[in-house]
Amino acid sequence: MMNERLKGGIYVALGASSYGMLTTFVKMAYQEGYSTAEVTLSQYVLGALGLLLLNLLRKKKSAPISHTGSKMVLKLLLAGTSLGLTSAFYYLAVQYVSVSVGIVLLMQTVWMGIIVEMIIYKKVPGMRKLLAVVIILSGTVLATALGQENILISWTGIGWGMLAALSYTATMYSSNHVSMQFPPLKRSLYMILGGLIMILLIFHGHVNQGFSFGIFLHWGMILSLFGTILPPILLTKGMPVVGLGLGAIIASLEIPVSVLMAFVLINEKVSVLQWLGVILILFAVVLMNLSQSKVISRRTV
Repeated sequence: MMNERLKGGIYVALGASSYGMLTTFVKMAYQEGYSTAEVTLSQYVLGALGLLLLNLLRKKKSAPISHTGSKMVLKLLLAGTSLGLTSAFYYLAVQYVSVSVGIVLLMQTVWMGIIVEMIIYKKVPGMRKLLAVVIILSGTVLATALGQENILISWTGIGWGMLAALSYTATMYSSNHVSMQFPPLKRSLYMILGGLIMILLIFHGHVNQGFSFGIFLHWGMILSLFGTILPPILLTKGMPVVGLGLGAIIASLEIPVSVLMAFVLINEKVSVLQWLGVILILFAVVLMNLSQSKVISRRTV
């Protein structure tokens, strides 16, 4: 059992790290003159094709989609539109802010998720979660350099980042509640297709305005691999094994990986106060999920 949990933890860590590396690759594509439309379209088109191929290569034959099944597919496609919005908003945000600030803004989905749960289940969150929210907000102030002298804040970038967090919250909810009867690989495909539809609706006008199809060969394959193919496969393999509580703690590895990748590959500087903010956010994630992971650990011993 411990070996299985270790494997599951590694899968989650690798999936989170893939997401963490993604933003730096997007920044590097921007530095080469590619636009948000080119980056997002190449990622989703190639990601959908990659997941389609993986579904076709599956050995087990899937049952034909019934009338009820087609409704579940439609729900997954609709749920996937929030995934497309997340990418669009997030990639727009990192045009204006650093990678470290961008990932911190995206992680606001932690406290947004608590609010969603409170509204849906009509239950006030416990003191542990409320304390975690306060710590996250405090960490965000430090990590985004709000109030620090001689640091220019892009409110446009922060606005896009908060919209990305809001849509990511919708994605996280739908990923855990919509059409769970489908195999994980098939669910990922339909959600990415829904995201692709949303991306096409947003950026279709850019295709006829000097769209550089070279992005598909240059950055598209890397972006689709680390953004739409590897993470869902790795996370769906690892999360059921380690459990939601421990999985959320391990998945928070995405934040330091993102910051470190930006430092190594594009030389983004992060101040001591910003690192302190990142550490506070990581601590809040652990605080909020630690008790749940302990319960799961006792059940699996």
